[in-house]
Amino acid sequence: MSSEAKLIESMKTNDILTDLGAKLVSGSLTDNALLEETSKGPIVSILPDANVVKIGGQSMIDRGRKAVFPIMDEVVANLESHKMIIGTGAGTRARHAYSVGIDLGLPTGVLSVLGTFVSMQNARMLHYLLARHGIPFIEPIQFPQLPLYLMERKAVIFFGMPPYTFWQQNPAAGRIPPHRTDTGSYLVSEVFGAKSMIYVKDEKGLYTADPKKDRSAKFIPRITVQELRDMDLQDVVVERAVLDLMENAESRRSIQIINGLEKGNLTRALNGEEVGTIITAD
Repeated sequence: MSSEAKLIESMKTNDILTDLGAKLVSGSLTDNALLEETSKGPIVSILPDANVVKIGGQSMIDRGRKAVFPIMDEVVANLESHKMIIGTGAGTRARHAYSVGIDLGLPTGVLSVLGTFVSMQNARMLHYLLARHGIPFIEPIQFPQLPLYLMERKAVIFFGMPPYTFWQQNPAAGRIPPHRTDTGSYLVSEVFGAKSMIYVKDEKGLYTADPKKDRSAKFIPRITVQELRDMDLQDVVVERAVLDLMENAESRRSIQIINGLEKGNLTRALNGEEVGTIITAD
């Protein structure tokens, strides 16, 4: 018996390892049967009373004062009642950066870096607007302090772009980073087991087509991921990567899209009302 095998046997004998632990130590992490066993235990909801709110870049922040100030006022009005983890989109400036980067022949990972910094700029701007209320801006390295910030100040601002940067995977088509700010915000809600995932856009929610371009587009108040896939829409209101992630989600199996230009919609969504569109994995 090898020294490694003897150590594992000793740990099992002394009840240090569970049966699953022993299999993981001695088994292969490419074994599908073993991987299936790791999904049997319960998942802890780390921040079950927090709401992740993603404020759109192009749809909200790029509109400036007329769109941003009212939604900031609504955030402040809800501080006493709701904890909020607020992510920001990148918007038009990121699209311009992508177009220049693509013209220069830059790869997807580098484009992801460019989009990250635009999302960060938007987060910084919202942070300065909310600074007098003590709401901090945090970067990924500060997420371990997130529970303290929420307990003390009730809200934080972060940039929605996931910190993949150069490690961003290539998309199935083209070179635009597939995991952008919708995805990054969603992953925060999933990992922390948040109460909700609310996307603040400039439309009522999901439509059968882009309502800005097609007046015959029909509003969809509630739909499942599979139903949405079956419709094979050319344009959807959130990044398609979010829908892919929802199918294997443990905690956040629904998202809500609301029109942030309509006063009170964020408050209604935070209160649990089915305003806008609800997309579910089930």
